Amino acid sequence: MINFGQIYEGWRNKLVPPADMKQTIQQVSKERLSICSECPFHSKNHKTPLRPDAHCVDCGCNLEAKSACLSCSCPQDKWMAVVDDEQEEQLKKDING
Repeated sequence: MINFGQIYEGWRNKLVPPADMKQTIQQVSKERLSICSECPFHSKNHKTPLRPDAHCVDCGCNLEAKSACLSCSCPQDKWMAVVDDEQEEQLKKDING
């Protein structure tokens, strides 16, 4: 099941990352995408003609967004969240002022 709040977080981190977290987000995303590219649940290993984006066929999330979501974890437990909910709320406050 797609968690739209987490996908929003991922796109926000990808497009407008907090300045002090930019490098961390990029590194985490890169590492996660590398893991995802080898996963049997990666959409490249399945016929998904209605979705041309790279996504997880288990949870349905776009991998570019999910990999940049620091509070997200892989539904197959291949990678875990790097911030908890409380830390994510603080990041949101810092971004929104």
